[in-house]
Amino acid sequence: MKLLKISSIAFVFFLATGNINAQKLKAFGSSIEKKVGPVTKKVPYTDIVSYLGHAAPNTEDEVKNGKKFYYIYVWIPAVAPELGLRMMSPAGKVKVKNAIKGSTFDANAGKKDYFDTYITLERSDIFTQDKIENVASASWTTLAKNDDSGEMPKQPSGSGYNSLLRYKSQTGSPLKALTRGLYRIGFTTYKRGEVNGTFLAQIGSPVKLPGVVMAKSIEELLAQMN
Repeated sequence: MKLLKISSIAFVFFLATGNINAQKLKAFGSSIEKKVGPVTKKVPYTDIVSYLGHAAPNTEDEVKNGKKFYYIYVWIPAVAPELGLRMMSPAGKVKVKNAIKGSTFDANAGKKDYFDTYITLERSDIFTQDKIENVASASWTTLAKNDDSGEMPKQPSGSGYNSLLRYKSQTGSPLKALTRGLYRIGFTTYKRGEVNGTFLAQIGSPVKLPGVVMAKSIEELLAQMN
């Protein structure tokens, strides 16, 4: 009987620690490879900027193809060979150093709501800081998108519905090159419906890009830049 109890406790402990491990956020690395002696290694993202936010139903920025899209604006201050973007939900218990926090994150961090993340990385035709206020008339090009990634932690349901993408600059194409300028992260759910819950969004680069700024609105972005 005692052996059975010990085995039961061990099994419960295994399940608990397995769940904790499943929620751990792995290191964020690039797809660019570099040869160091006889070994070829992938170059890590040396510059990662994090944003902790909360998305509430019926506060979307735009409806596209029947889906409610939310945006986070990003200022990239220099040319980059690659940008990585990942998002996970929920993010109320995630510990991230020096994260930018949305104004509603702390008030909602204890809630259990989350959503099936679907992300896009978009670049605008605004390349200088003095033009950012003209965002309403900007043109946007979708560089990459992702729904599910096996590199990301599973959601509380056990499904691998968190997202990650990597995009290499296409220097031969004016529309697809990673230049200095205004970008945005678009996010929604894979299926049509409400987006509700906390999230962590991170942008990474294999080179240092001092001055990367992320914000939910253009007003907040300009305030951080100034």
